[in-house]
Amino acid sequence: MQPRNMSMSGVVDLAALKAAQEAKAKAEQTRAETARQGGAGAVSPADLVIDVDEAGFERDVLQRSAEVPVVIDFWAEWCQPCKQLSPVLERLAVEYDGRFLLAKIDVDANQMLMQQFGIQGIPAVFAVVAGQALPLFQGAAGEEQIRQTLDQLVQVAEQRFGLTGLTVDPDAEPGAAPAHEVPAGPYDALLEAAVQALDAGDLGGAVQAYKNVLSDDPGNTEAKLGLAQAELLQRVQDMDPQRVRKDAAEKPGDADAQIAAADLDLVGGHVEDAFARLIDTVRRTAGDDRDAVRRRLLELFEVVGPEDPRVVGSRRALARALF
Repeated sequence: MQPRNMSMSGVVDLAALKAAQEAKAKAEQTRAETARQGGAGAVSPADLVIDVDEAGFERDVLQRSAEVPVVIDFWAEWCQPCKQLSPVLERLAVEYDGRFLLAKIDVDANQMLMQQFGIQGIPAVFAVVAGQALPLFQGAAGEEQIRQTLDQLVQVAEQRFGLTGLTVDPDAEPGAAPAHEVPAGPYDALLEAAVQALDAGDLGGAVQAYKNVLSDDPGNTEAKLGLAQAELLQRVQDMDPQRVRKDAAEKPGDADAQIAAADLDLVGGHVEDAFARLIDTVRRTAGDDRDAVRRRLLELFEVVGPEDPRVVGSRRALARALF
């Protein structure tokens, strides 16, 4: 079972990056729709802690992460530290009053999920926000550390994705909160076609589908992001990695050689290496070559995402290299 829009392999995960943009937009649509219907239904405190298995992962974790940050507690019956940590997390889930949802996953019964998250030992705690997995901590942790981590999580979820959490009513019946349908956006079909093309390995089809959206809506953030990612994969699909690496090593001042190697770096998940390579090349080159390197670096920033701390730091390094 592979959860849709989520993969633990590689940093440039097109589906996960798409999910972040999609979830933000749908979270906003959900709030507007529920407000139109008279407000969102409340959940009971018992609904804030749920048991999740592989079959329900997409529904209970990925889909819910578009409404509220989902904290995942990977545990097992035989794990003594888990027996100390889990009650703390359950108590805090209620205390935080709907600002996050706690999903408990028994690793013995859900080995595939454990493998997908790359977990080497338990207890292990992750969060999923807008379809993206974030490691929080592994092993036993003190309550103060847990609180600090949760505070940061709910702050990021609200500031970056507009996820303000669930409304909790102590008198509500468990499981009684109504579900609200999210209205489809005008470009949902075209964007979904692009994702399906990516899943099928049809990079040309994905590129064209994103361009179709942008032809009508040039400012569509999701389409611009998706197009940058699809074009990156299209550039590297026919490369000979050994030749590209050899050329880059032998020609440190060659703009084309370093640009190609940076593309490979990024697709392979070596984000800092890709950025550092191009920033160093900016320092070594001038004129049109320097401008070509700068433009490619800005494109790769878009692929990773402007709010990623590696992008923020590299933008500063680029400014120093240029000026």
